[in-house]
Amino acid sequence: MKKSLYWIMLSVLVFGGCSEDNKSVEEINKIEVDLRVARFDIEFASAEPTDIPKLRKEYPYLFPAPDSIWVAKLQDSLQIELRTEVKREFMEFKEIEDIELLFKHVKYYFPKFRTPKVITVTNNVDYNNRVILADSLLLIGLDNYLGADHRYYSGMQNYIAAGMNRDFMVSNIASAFANKLVPGPKDRSFLSRIVYAGKVLYLKDIVMPFQADNKKITYTEDELAWAQAHEEPIWRHFIERELLYSTDNKLSQRFIDPAPFSKFGLELDSESPGRLGRYMGWQIVRSFMERNDVSIQHLMGLPAEEIFKKANYKPNK
Repeated sequence: MKKSLYWIMLSVLVFGGCSEDNKSVEEINKIEVDLRVARFDIEFASAEPTDIPKLRKEYPYLFPAPDSIWVAKLQDSLQIELRTEVKREFMEFKEIEDIELLFKHVKYYFPKFRTPKVITVTNNVDYNNRVILADSLLLIGLDNYLGADHRYYSGMQNYIAAGMNRDFMVSNIASAFANKLVPGPKDRSFLSRIVYAGKVLYLKDIVMPFQADNKKITYTEDELAWAQAHEEPIWRHFIERELLYSTDNKLSQRFIDPAPFSKFGLELDSESPGRLGRYMGWQIVRSFMERNDVSIQHLMGLPAEEIFKKANYKPNK
């Protein structure tokens, strides 16, 4: 009953009653995904040193180091505290339903997709590798999702800690999938770089329509509102300074790479969210897809220049 109601609400909220889209929802709902979740984090937290050989046999890909290293991790007080915090926050793995829904959408648009086995771990708060998708395995470092205000993240810059919230987990999984599917930029131009990012975000539009836009781009609601409110002056800045065809690598640092804010060289910089180049690339790709009848698979291979010219992008004022 719960899942039926969930899909009814999704149909109303996402597809707005369009009969053709409702048909897609029904087809997605029928897709079977063999989603298996192994809670290695919990198994390891309750293990004894004598259990290490058994765990190594069950999870050989997680045990490159000798048993002595793992025994030391079992007995290390900081590691014990970390595992306790993760267990407290994730005793109930609420994300499982949204992960399953994500995989259904991926399989609908990419039928050859093979559902990976999900394994939850702790990885010493390695936020650069919070989600790892490798062939048939999806590793999720739960210690990277304890909440932005958690004491473990107190030494981090705020813009990094802000993304360490379980609300962004499904988005990070979708990014891991998209990064494997979307070909890299064909040249070094700023346009190619932001359109590449736009393709990744548009793919997330397609496979996770059940989540809000700010989660797709890993913004707070206020950061997304800022980007939307300033879309026209951002675009004017890019055009007036002839940035689109520039190959200056510093533009990635200013507008694409994770950062506390975007760097226009203006007083408003400190008010802005980082990665606004990705946001603008997203809007270009969205505009292109609204005006052109192409499949998501075809979009992936199109050059940035063609997408830009056919997008006829006009920023919101």
